[in-house]
Order: sequence, then C-alpha cells, then structure tokens
Amino acid sequence: MEWPDVANRIEAGEDERTEFKLNFRDRSATGRAICAFANTDGGIVVLGVDNSRKVVGVSEDPEQTQERLSAYLQSGCSSPLNARLGRHRHAQGWVHWITVTRQRGFEPMRCDGRVWVRRGRSTVEPSPTELQDLFNAFGYVLTEEQVIGPASTADIDPHAFRDYLRDLDIDTDTEPQPRSDDDLRNRGAVAERDGELRPTLYGLFAFGKDPQRFPQTRRFFVECVAYGGADQAADVLQVASATGRLDEQVDRALGWFKSLGRSETYEHVRRVDHYLLPVSVVREALVNAVAHRDYAITGSQVLLEVFEDRVTLTSPGRLPNHITAASVRAGGRPRSRNESMANYLLTRRYMEQRGRGWLLMRRGMRDFNGTEPGIHHDAEARWVQVTLHLGSTAEGP
Repeated sequence: MEWPDVANRIEAGEDERTEFKLNFRDRSATGRAICAFANTDGGIVVLGVDNSRKVVGVSEDPEQTQERLSAYLQSGCSSPLNARLGRHRHAQGWVHWITVTRQRGFEPMRCDGRVWVRRGRSTVEPSPTELQDLFNAFGYVLTEEQVIGPASTADIDPHAFRDYLRDLDIDTDTEPQPRSDDDLRNRGAVAERDGELRPTLYGLFAFGKDPQRFPQTRRFFVECVAYGGADQAADVLQVASATGRLDEQVDRALGWFKSLGRSETYEHVRRVDHYLLPVSVVREALVNAVAHRDYAITGSQVLLEVFEDRVTLTSPGRLPNHITAASVRAGGRPRSRNESMANYLLTRRYMEQRGRGWLLMRRGMRDFNGTEPGIHHDAEARWVQVTLHLGSTAEGP
C-alpha cells in the first residue's frame, strides 16, 4: 500500500480494517491488532497517528523502527506473518504502516498466547462460537472430505479397506486389481494435496490405523462416564475413552456399557443376559452419534453418560440439514451431515436401514420399560442429546 492510500485511510478514520497507534512502544497492543487483522479479513496498522486522526509522527529512528517491526512480524506472534511494511516522512514526523493480509495457516494466529479478531473498530478475543468458526475457516477440520495434512497413505490400514470392499461384494483377489492408491481415491478415502495423496477425515475414520493420532482428530472419540447419582456433580464411578475407527468406537463404547453390570435369567437351559438397557438401543444411539456428529467442532467428543436414572448420548453439532427434533421422533427421511461415514456404517451392518434408527430405539425402549427415548437439540450451543430412561415412569420430551 502506498502513502496516498494510507493518507486516505487516515482521513476516513479507524474501521474494521484500519487501526491507529502512536508508536511501537506498546508491542502487545500493536501485535494484537496485527493478529486480529491476520485472523479476520486483513487490514492496516498505522503508527504515528492518534485516535482523532491527527498525524503526530513516530520520534524513533525510522530505520530502527522498520527493523523492529520486521523482527516482530517474524517472531512476535504464534507464527511468522505475511505482511508488508511502509513508511512516509510527514511534516509532523515519520508515519509507518503494516499491511496485513488474512493468514491461511494450520490454525488461527495468536498474540500473547491468545487468539484475536477484528470486530468493528475493536480488537477483541472471539466468543466460543466465533472461535470455532475461525478454526473452521482456517481449515482445521471442516467435513469428512477434508484432507488431514499431517497424515499419509501409510496411515491407512489396507486390511480394513479390503474388508470394506468385501462387504460391498467386490472381488479383491482376482487379478487384475486397481492400484491401491486409485482404489482409495475413488472411494474418497484419500485426496491430493500439494501433489501428494493424503487421507481424508472419512478415510482415517473408516480405514485408519490410529485415527486419533493427529492434532485435528485427537478429540474425535466417545468419552464414557458413569456417575453415582443423577447429575454430573455426583461421584464419577468409571471412565473410559472409546477410540479408533468409527466401528471400533461403537464396539468399545458398547463393551464399556455392558461392563457396568448385567443380570441373568434362563430360558430352558440357555442363559439370557440383561443389561441396564437393551444393547440394540444403546448401539443405535451410539452409531447415530458417531456418524452424524459435526466434525467441524474440534474441541469436544461424543459423550456417553450413565446416571442412576438415565443414560444420555450427546453428540457435537446441530441437527443437520434443517432436520428438527420433531421430524426425528416421527422417523422422518434421513439427511446425513456425513454421507460417506453413514454409508460406511450401513455397509458394515452397524445401521440396519437409513431412517429407521429412532423407530427402532422407540420400540426397543417401549418393550423394555414402557418409556419413550428423548431428544433435545440446542442449536446455539451446537449439540444434540438423546436420553434413555432406566426407570419405567419417565417419558422423553
């Protein structure tokens, strides 16, 4: 940006893309503004101008000021910044400016260990929702098609992929066979980035060797917690993390649930195990939570909680594609957020039939104790919760 453009900015005053500073003595204040522009839509920080748009000039040696600014752009924030420096000798003294472009890195820029954004004429810390949207804008994790940069095709388990193909009734033994990379690409398990094939989010969680190994994916699992009372303030009795691929998360979480206790009856000479809830109902709730969670929400996991009177499954994200809680209860037509993941679980026979999940859960709970499963959707906080009652008197909302 040249001086005439900067002069026009000064005359117009501070706005969402222009910030004035007297000098560079308060490095943190200037750094926060630079960081905010980098995280938002870019902008310009002008040194030597007061808040009333009056040019007062920077008294320090101009060469030293430029050197200090250049050094700060390399090391003052969480990573080097892409910005350009300029200066102009005004009648009142030297004016310096930093033209900041919006950054495209692995995650949002930080100054003093915190994320900053531009809101109107102010530099502020983002709200939780803004912060999550910011992570999404930087491509931290968006959808099941998102390429996971640190991963490689070596992180895909070829045996898991072949098992899936066999479930699709595809011959994996008779020659000739497609190249492995071509097969993975055609199935959406890998995609090209910077000239190399890398796993997608779907590819890792359907066929990955260790899906939670990467920074973007480490929270994508089922957290299992059993409490000794009716709420989270009660004593925690047992905790486990069900990690792995999609099907492994369901199996491990279900295994943990079954370990909480059972009773036995006998029909003729055969033993029948009875768990806290019908295993088929819990499994259906787990499958839906894992398949339909919003993978753009990186900081939270699916939560399976067991209380003294109920079991809840909480999945991050709003109900997808304008589905309402009422339409879920009515068994409305399914519209998945993650089509490939849902189809994977259907192929692996974890889903019986798309759209029947809630109806099967309802029938299972009615046969078990006469209750209705409940579903609560908090669009603002971005989570969906299913409640399964252990007693025989409660009804779902």
